[in-house]
Amino acid sequence: MTERYAAVGVRLDAAEEAKRRIAELVRSTRTPLALGEIGAFGGMVRVPPGYERPVLVLSTDGVGTKVLVAARAGIHDTVGEDLVNHCVNDILVHGARPIALLDYIATGKLEPDVAASLVAGIARGCRAHDMTLAGGETAELPDLYQPGQYDLAGTIVGVVEEGAALHGDRVRPGDVLIGYASNGLHTNGYTLARQIVFDTLGLDIGHEFPETGQSVAQVLLAVHRSYATAVTPVISRPHALAHITGGGIAGNVVRVLPPDCEAVIDARAWRWPAVFRVLMRAGRVSLGEMRRVFNLGVGMIAIAGRDDVEAITAAARRVQVETWLVGEVRAGTRAVKFAER
Repeated sequence: MTERYAAVGVRLDAAEEAKRRIAELVRSTRTPLALGEIGAFGGMVRVPPGYERPVLVLSTDGVGTKVLVAARAGIHDTVGEDLVNHCVNDILVHGARPIALLDYIATGKLEPDVAASLVAGIARGCRAHDMTLAGGETAELPDLYQPGQYDLAGTIVGVVEEGAALHGDRVRPGDVLIGYASNGLHTNGYTLARQIVFDTLGLDIGHEFPETGQSVAQVLLAVHRSYATAVTPVISRPHALAHITGGGIAGNVVRVLPPDCEAVIDARAWRWPAVFRVLMRAGRVSLGEMRRVFNLGVGMIAIAGRDDVEAITAAARRVQVETWLVGEVRAGTRAVKFAER
């Protein structure tokens, strides 16, 4: 007799196979802070020793419609790594060290190979940050997702000494803004980018992306850069950090400004990577919208005193991350402005 659950689209045997394969990947991320059994109802990690007043920093995010590019290309591990790096950056801006991640994969029809590939990328990202993949959820939801589609999200847990946490309250007029180079789109703006690339330009995954010498898949699936190795060695020096995600430079820098400060961005301090120039021209996207939707080549911004610029940029240079002085803080009402010179 046909099982009723399978008949309506949920296959428990596929779920068990996916869980078995995922468990092996999870085991590869176990750190000395990990506690409890793999596959338990909850994941457990110890708070690292040496903190007087440890504060847990938590964040949840996803990779948006970049997953549709991954599905179209049949390449699934890179978006798993994207998820980790995006989440790491979100707590890095508070000065936190990542200690654990939980993932969530939802799909219409669970394919163990796809799920294992996604988690392989997540596990790779976790190992790179000495972080435990403490658990997660794989949901088969045929009434919500079309065949071949899935969504991916994660929740990260980090820790920081209470007195060392970054809130933006140390930012003051006279500080400068240091921009860290992105690896492309990272994980934002893909709904617009896909429309321009696949519909307006008529390109597909294997075609060459204009002005890059790379394929569409290589450009659109470039992994969201983690700034942990560039920033952590000098984490005590910035007065604030901003991860440049949805909302662009202005929408994220404003989140770390005190009420009496404005940031002025020098729009000519760096050159946009080709992907953004192509999207703007082919899509006839206004400059204002480009600035709101995309990172434009700057994935993280540090706000710091001028005396700390050399140490901050040198730390990034040691791990081959390019930086630029992209602006300054002035007295004013909380806002971010662009100066064209």
